[in-house]
Amino acid sequence: MFSLQNKTAVITGGGSGIGKAMAMLFGKQGAKVHIIELDIDTATATVGEIQQNGGAAFHHYCDVSKQHQVVDTFNGIGQIDILVNNAGIAHIGKADTTSEADFDRVMNVNVKGAYNCLFAVIPLMKAKGGGVILNTASIAATVGITDRFAYSASKGAIYTMTLSVARDYLHDNIRCNSISPARVHTPFVDGFIAKNYPGQEQEIFDKLSKSQPIGRMGTPDEIATLALYLCSDEAAFVTGCDYVIDGGFTKLNN
Repeated sequence: MFSLQNKTAVITGGGSGIGKAMAMLFGKQGAKVHIIELDIDTATATVGEIQQNGGAAFHHYCDVSKQHQVVDTFNGIGQIDILVNNAGIAHIGKADTTSEADFDRVMNVNVKGAYNCLFAVIPLMKAKGGGVILNTASIAATVGITDRFAYSASKGAIYTMTLSVARDYLHDNIRCNSISPARVHTPFVDGFIAKNYPGQEQEIFDKLSKSQPIGRMGTPDEIATLALYLCSDEAAFVTGCDYVIDGGFTKLNN
């Protein structure tokens, strides 16, 4: 079950964190993995790990906010069976403390970046008779999170873009779903805490961990396992859905 043999998967932001976990698992399950990254060092390292484990993987330096780069990169890959729109950046701020420059930066990567990848991949999928798209949203798309104005707005866009794409390409055999994680423990989280809460790292880490009713953050591997299911043929009846994976955050917090 959940084999990706003979499938080509493109994962944006696949060099580290959740994206890396997806790339590693997809490679293990037989996919030919193409990692789209700005950080070429992490991309190279992840490709090397996949190859050492017997998988096929490649990396491409590409800024997802630049449409011409995305189109050229995707056309160079050719046949694409699976796209995971995972690249994204975070931001702390309320509506009146978020600068225009920061708002634009978040939207350019998180929203325009996903749009650019959709713009590039859908013609390729239509030409080959179908495909699977998975977008990384967030619980911030549907739950009020303190000091996450721009980030929440961007993930709300991802959520609704998912529904639109799923509806528009039903008859082209293109499935589109999203996943909405709560906090996941990645190197990004550690760096984020260190940057914004110097001297309070352990206190903030514990606080963020306990905000999930289950009592901890998720792991990248747990998110990747859900992604694998949604991108596999076993999920052929699933489209237009958002899958919350949050340790009980959205339903069990009182």
